[in-house]
Amino acid sequence: MSIDTTWLRCPNCLLDLDPVGERTLGCETGHRFDLSKHGIVTLLPPKAPRTVGDDRAMLDARAALLDSGAYAPIAASIVEALSSAGIDGATDAPRIADLGCGTGYYSALLADALPTADFLLADRSPDAVRMSRRAIGGSTGVVLDTWRPLPVRDAVADVVLDVFAPRNPPEFARILRPGGVVVVVVPTADHLHELRAEGAMLDVPAEKAELVSDRFHEAGLRRGARTTVTYPLEATAATQALLVDMGPAAHHADRRPHQPEHARTVTVSVDVLVFEHAAGD
Repeated sequence: MSIDTTWLRCPNCLLDLDPVGERTLGCETGHRFDLSKHGIVTLLPPKAPRTVGDDRAMLDARAALLDSGAYAPIAASIVEALSSAGIDGATDAPRIADLGCGTGYYSALLADALPTADFLLADRSPDAVRMSRRAIGGSTGVVLDTWRPLPVRDAVADVVLDVFAPRNPPEFARILRPGGVVVVVVPTADHLHELRAEGAMLDVPAEKAELVSDRFHEAGLRRGARTTVTYPLEATAATQALLVDMGPAAHHADRRPHQPEHARTVTVSVDVLVFEHAAGD
């Protein structure tokens, strides 16, 4: 079976899930969940909204942008944040839950840096989970709703990774092991401001990092390191289009009044936030 059930609990009754057949997971209550032909499992609670997350066009745009190396400094900062937290290539089999995994780009780079790591790749988009699992062999892929109680067992992750994705601080804290860390990446107000000024992308609230930090503090986690990553990106017209098409603005046709025609420099600016779940808490 391609699913490591030691990560998982039932989205209906919240009891642990275990294999009950070659391609079926189940709990003691009797709820059953079949693996797809791609080896992933959908664990959504009853009456979950019929949204499907990012569509394939958005994911393809994101993959093209990320594969170009445009966000490589962000990925490097995530690796450095984990190393500073004591999670590096010498760490024995860290368990990493990538919630809102998207294309799997960031986890794939973490897998290179942490060759013994065990990954849970989760997203609301089935296409995203399939894409991520192809990037990281042996990972567990789950379609879930981050806004709901997560179908993930208590205290099973050494790292919870959230990059430009929805956040559920109380649930992130619950699934984190004592001594573990949550790494969150959020845009600053300067991020791609050249495109935002033209109405091509959604606005970023001022002091977003502080707002996010307050939510995690309320969930019982304390903020550790904060690293701001800012750099100029030489963006062709095609790259500018990818930056718009890969994000939430792609859901709003009115956000891009025209196709970019010329190359220019745009600003990439994000905060990499680390939240600590101290041993003994």
